[in-house]
Amino acid sequence: MSRARERRSQRRAEQFAKFRITELNLVPLVDTFVSIVFFALTTATVGELAPVVPGVRLPEARVGQTALQQLTLGIGPQVTLAGRTLMSTVDAARTPSNNPAQPLLIPPIYAALKEAADSIRQEKHVPPDKPLETPLAIQGDRSMRYDLLARMMQTARLAGFKNLSLQVNKTQDAAPAPARVTAEVH
Repeated sequence: MSRARERRSQRRAEQFAKFRITELNLVPLVDTFVSIVFFALTTATVGELAPVVPGVRLPEARVGQTALQQLTLGIGPQVTLAGRTLMSTVDAARTPSNNPAQPLLIPPIYAALKEAADSIRQEKHVPPDKPLETPLAIQGDRSMRYDLLARMMQTARLAGFKNLSLQVNKTQDAAPAPARVTAEVH
């Protein structure tokens, strides 16, 4: 009986030997954490904040990123592009499209955005048929109507801008809403 018990014990030891942890290697774990910290530090947003266009009161948000210096379209009492007044917001809202295939197009804004896009294309040697990677920041007054914002965004897209960002003022909140941008409208 003792010999059978000894064989059984030896068989069990062989079967469970593969489950025994002999050492815990922490090197891959430390490498992973170092990589995460490295990528977090190198991809952090660095740059100057875009100045707010005079006369535009930006809405406030609880979650968001800081804006980098970029081409800015301001929509307050006046529509401005890079600090240059294009037309009044009321005139922009009332201006009909001159292209039946694009009913949201605002011709004077399109002409100014197209001129800016063409100069950026020429400076960066981008072919005319390719959309621009240069971001266009839209600073809209908090009282702006959404239909006007949709028309401005469509006009910018047709002028060649691929990356559009809507800028808001970031507020300090004790418990920010996860993965959601909320805008305060007065």
